[in-house]
Amino acid sequence: MKTKNDPKVMNLLSEYAGGYRHLITLGRILAALSALVGLVPFYDLWKIIRIAVRGEELSKIAGIAWQAVGITIAALLVYIAALLCTHIAAFRIQANMRSKLMHRIVTLPLGVFDEDGTGKIRRTVNESTAATETFIAHNLPDKAAAAATPVGLLVLLGAFNWKLGLICLIPAIIGFAFMMSMIGKDMQEKMAEYQNALDTMSSEATEYVRGVPVVKVFGQSVYSFRRFKEAIDGFGKWTTDYTKILRMPMTMFMTSINSVFAFLVFGAYVLTKGSVDADMILNVMYYIIMTPLLTVTLTKIAYSGEQEMVVLDALKRMDNILSIRPLDEAQKKEFPKDNSIVFRNVSYRYNNSSDFAVKDLNIQVESGEHIALVGPSGGGKTTAAELLARFFDVTEGSIFIGGADIRNIPQDTLMKQVSFVFQDSRLLKTSILENVRLARPDASEAEVMKALETAQCMDIIEKLPDGVHTVIGAKGTYLSGGEQQRISIARAILKNAPIIILDEATAFADPDNEVKVQAALGALAKGKTVIMIAHRLGTVVNADCIYVLEGGSICEYGTHSKLLGKDGLYSRMYDEYNSSVNWKVGA
Repeated sequence: MKTKNDPKVMNLLSEYAGGYRHLITLGRILAALSALVGLVPFYDLWKIIRIAVRGEELSKIAGIAWQAVGITIAALLVYIAALLCTHIAAFRIQANMRSKLMHRIVTLPLGVFDEDGTGKIRRTVNESTAATETFIAHNLPDKAAAAATPVGLLVLLGAFNWKLGLICLIPAIIGFAFMMSMIGKDMQEKMAEYQNALDTMSSEATEYVRGVPVVKVFGQSVYSFRRFKEAIDGFGKWTTDYTKILRMPMTMFMTSINSVFAFLVFGAYVLTKGSVDADMILNVMYYIIMTPLLTVTLTKIAYSGEQEMVVLDALKRMDNILSIRPLDEAQKKEFPKDNSIVFRNVSYRYNNSSDFAVKDLNIQVESGEHIALVGPSGGGKTTAAELLARFFDVTEGSIFIGGADIRNIPQDTLMKQVSFVFQDSRLLKTSILENVRLARPDASEAEVMKALETAQCMDIIEKLPDGVHTVIGAKGTYLSGGEQQRISIARAILKNAPIIILDEATAFADPDNEVKVQAALGALAKGKTVIMIAHRLGTVVNADCIYVLEGGSICEYGTHSKLLGKDGLYSRMYDEYNSSVNWKVGA
């Protein structure tokens, strides 16, 4: 068996086990005991064969057989008790793992979910913990039984004819050597590569499924999603190469452990030297019956080693999440004096990136002012807004709200200070009432209804079967993008934060919805400090100041009229915007 990593795995698991680790130990002891007890009937079998070969005391066969049945049932009951112990521990450890992961996840910077992707984190929470549950509940007792069985087998194989027993061990030793070559350090690295390839393919598959409507509308094929195809091709190439690496050792392992019978027949032929007596017939028959047990034991050991590598990789992935540092809480707490915003020499670089997403931003917004961030895609507009809400901390510089550095503002205070209305609004599969109430859980139904009314949502509520209590996604009840956006705005209205960030808030609204969304945004922004990110430049012409970002830096800023007079990037973008708005189908 592979014992080198076993203490490491068990030490990592014991961190989550608490008092239940004693149940794991008890389960493993019971499983080993069950395996040893389960070998006793093979001795009874040898006695039955001896009576049959010699033709003596045939009346004793029935008694010995029933004794073997009783011992087999006892061994089974002991094994069931072992599984009961390991299953109780496994479920509790899995619950502890998920609890610890979720407690850490809720403390992580919101930017982590943009960088790593929610799908990858969800897979770690679900599948990595499930792998450890399977390992503890099933593989650990099987591994203990597989470890104890060879000890008992050595006794049984050597008790009656040690020469035949030694012959049976030769192919087992050869197979064991090949097995060890498949579960070393290199294979552990290959297992990590395998899980990484699965993560990549899963992520790309999710993106492809979300884009299926576009593929169908434009008559494209899977090849339209190059990254998805590349992920599939990469995974296919990896598995082919991996299979080729294991082809020879796996073939030799399976050939060796299944050739015990051939070794035994050849060995018996050599040992008898032409003279066969009753004892040799008895022992050969007995060892022939015993050899499949040796094969099964070696196979269990091989698969337990493979599962151990899976668990070790799963624990490392969980540790990667647990090792992400939450945002630092300041020792000296500061509180905003007003709703003004200042970006002072702010730069930010994403993890594993050599380029800055935003560079040397200097922005000043007075309380109650409305500013806009515009510019080409990838210019750093959303990154700048997320830095203000402290999705992640700045790499260089500082951001102040009401004169207080946001790194020194308590997290709950900062979240009460800022509201986000995202481009892609997300509603949970619960009632409209509870979706809006997420902004303020103690809000009454009357307050929620008032927010919905202010957000121009009453036409939505009136058409739903159960009104505000209708569950989104239940019984085919879904909302359009513009309708979801208005519900999201109602949530922000209920929260009533003094600083509002609007990230392409009208992007998915149809013309009818856009009018209502604009009215809802007007009500939301009244008396608030607003930062608007927009590509539809017609929505920002009345902003107090417009900042134009290109390549992560501010290339120009000013009011709409001043920027048009500069004949710079904003002026060109505005001309292009007007051209797109006034475009008509030709005759």
